[in-house]
Amino acid sequence: MSIDWEKEVSHRSDELLNDLSELLSIDSSRDIEHKTDDFPLGPGPAKALQTFLHFADRDGFSTKNVDNLAGRIEYGESKDAIAILGHVDVVPEGAGWNTNAFEPTIKDGRIYARGTSDDKGPSIAAYYALKIIKELKLPVSKSVHMILGTDEESEWVGMNRYMETEQMPETGFSPDAEFPVINGEKGIVSFDLQFPVSKNGVVKSFESGLRANMVPQNATATIDTTDVDITDLIETFNEYLKQNSEVTGNISNQENIFTVSIEGKGSHAMEPYNGVNAATYLAKFITLLPLNNAEKTYFEFITNSLHLDFYGNGLSINNEDGVMGKLTVSPDILKFDHEQASILLNIRYPKGDTGDTLTEKLNNVLPTNVTASIDGHNQLPHFVSADDPLVQSLMDAYRAHTDDETSEPFTVGGGTYGRILKHGVAFGAMFPGDENVMHQANEYVVFDNLLKATAIYADAIYRLIK
Repeated sequence: MSIDWEKEVSHRSDELLNDLSELLSIDSSRDIEHKTDDFPLGPGPAKALQTFLHFADRDGFSTKNVDNLAGRIEYGESKDAIAILGHVDVVPEGAGWNTNAFEPTIKDGRIYARGTSDDKGPSIAAYYALKIIKELKLPVSKSVHMILGTDEESEWVGMNRYMETEQMPETGFSPDAEFPVINGEKGIVSFDLQFPVSKNGVVKSFESGLRANMVPQNATATIDTTDVDITDLIETFNEYLKQNSEVTGNISNQENIFTVSIEGKGSHAMEPYNGVNAATYLAKFITLLPLNNAEKTYFEFITNSLHLDFYGNGLSINNEDGVMGKLTVSPDILKFDHEQASILLNIRYPKGDTGDTLTEKLNNVLPTNVTASIDGHNQLPHFVSADDPLVQSLMDAYRAHTDDETSEPFTVGGGTYGRILKHGVAFGAMFPGDENVMHQANEYVVFDNLLKATAIYADAIYRLIK
């Protein structure tokens, strides 16, 4: 049976856009400050999950909501199922948007909104792929469980709850990355670095970062200028901005307290070199001030061991694997005041390291009285052979709808739900050469590319279950 998948997608493009727009309009970032028994991650993630499951109920699928933390959309009667693992939560809006991040805006063929590329857009594409298979009443021998999480960008609370209460298939993919196929994902671990606190220095506060998986776009510090020459401070800062044109900044004064801010460029922490880390740039400027010992320890460490060092050389943790590539480091949440001095380092590591080995290496090189400990969970590296039938089927579907005959499966530093499955990979929806705007301001998806991805998903799913 020959099926024109692109044509089937085109017939449903308006409906797809309407559903996607409704989903994008929900601020589904983690909001535990407003959590309740019914909304354990806050109202936004639960509302996004309920909305997505409502689409499936409307279209005649069997659905299940697991405690407003995860959900399942089922197709087929077989006990032998493949999984499609997406997520409806998003990272916080952040600064720098030209439009409202939760009011989808279409311009020049692009849809701008938080979640368009990570992961509401790809998840809707995968859902519509399954919807097409159902509406065409194609013969299948396996079932599909499309499973949606609500906390992928943080602690995976939703998917962990699902695995505690429901049976997870062994094979499948996550539409949460890039084409053609991501068959390897580096290990992911964050470290909490604790420094001595300063009680009476010139830096009253220093703060930067929103999430452990986002390169901070903005950083702010307040400086006590009682013992600092104000004219010299302003001149030094303006000169610093001239020498570092990749960032912008501002300085203002109120009652001998100067507020200094730097704006860089946010990006996904899996590729810190694609961002401009405002925190490390501001820390480097602060080292030009008359600091006390605790301040020097903190800000000179950032400057000497972290600034523009994406591969852990300054921390003596650099490592490279022939398949998975290099270890990367991203300082993503930083805070310094009279009560605490801390840095949250997000590390993506290849085979050859573990959380324990990295802990030991870090503590061997940190300054005196500075400690590093694992913050949260440690995800081990994950790899599926390029010769695996799953990978080959997905590659065949991708090549059937593109002119790309050269791209091969590859490894990334990102962490997707694909690593949950024994035979799990990440599959689209970003195409080779596309701008990676995940976790950045003005996140967007090219609508025609999303429709193309939907056709690829439909073809791929049908190859796996027919």
